[in-house]
Amino acid sequence: MKAARILEYGKPLVLDDVPVPEVQPDEVMVEVRACGMCRSDVQLVDGYFRSYGNIPMPITPGHEITGVVRQLGELVSRSSAIQEGDHVVVAPGWGDGTCRHCLVGNTHICPNVRWPGFGLYGGFAEFIPVPARYVIKVDQRLKFEELAPLTDAGVTPYRGLKKLRDAGALASDRVLGIFGIGGLGGYAVQYAKLLGGGATVVAFARNADKLAVATEYGADHIINVMDKSQADVVRELKQATGQGELDAIIDCAGAPQMMQLAFSLLSISGHYVDVGLVGDRIDIPLFPRVSREQTFHGSFWGNNLDLSEIMALAAQGKIRHTIQTIEFDQINEYIDRLRQGEIVGRAVIKF
Repeated sequence: MKAARILEYGKPLVLDDVPVPEVQPDEVMVEVRACGMCRSDVQLVDGYFRSYGNIPMPITPGHEITGVVRQLGELVSRSSAIQEGDHVVVAPGWGDGTCRHCLVGNTHICPNVRWPGFGLYGGFAEFIPVPARYVIKVDQRLKFEELAPLTDAGVTPYRGLKKLRDAGALASDRVLGIFGIGGLGGYAVQYAKLLGGGATVVAFARNADKLAVATEYGADHIINVMDKSQADVVRELKQATGQGELDAIIDCAGAPQMMQLAFSLLSISGHYVDVGLVGDRIDIPLFPRVSREQTFHGSFWGNNLDLSEIMALAAQGKIRHTIQTIEFDQINEYIDRLRQGEIVGRAVIKF
């Protein structure tokens, strides 16, 4: 099968022919039909995650995976919900099934978690073996290239917005800021309108084309923060919404400068959820966080329930996409374009 693999950090992926892997008894073989390209793939190539864990080479990236079940392992019941020929998405976060996080369904934060695309097998290949409990059957009318990004770019901001909603941070008299309108932010705007309880939605970014996507997807206001001071942004926010602070924030970028700006705009008792990982450190004043009783939520990817809910919304036609499909041999070109921030929406490899 064709596979694009990391053989050395900081180097282009090697496009190669490798043996099709064997299916273990509790796995199914998925023929990959589409795989989204994520900024995390660039960070993986560039060695961002090396300080958080050792991943043996070779690594096959690609974690936004959808395709068709082609083989069942011998322990996968022929009467199970998954059968050969089913269209499926691959859920992230393959937990050990025994820890306290797995037992309540949060397999993606299992201390012994495995991730597709962060090891030997990933979606930048034509086939991938997946534990049967981590594939979700989907409506066959849905397009593979639209399903693939939903497994990360789609589900990650959804979980983050659910955290804001469940914390009571969203309501009709609140203003919600969405920072970073990239692969995740376009979906975040849509979920904000679905889950936000009527909150006013303001999108913040540095790219006019990406902000245009936010407007198309329902943002009430957009603010381009390029070359603007904090005072400029406050003035523009107040003119747009009547207030110069944000009651809730979902950060889909995680860039240090953007986070400093966002925290400076957070209101008394405001809630901030971060799902972006552009940077790796934040430097913000502590006193306002304490004296204003603000809450910071980490939110990482999503679990099977989150992804199943996203699939239901997709089947109901409630999710729109900004997608550019590419060929397998364009992978390295688009890794570079992602690195430069040139992609509007999501690039998706279609097999």
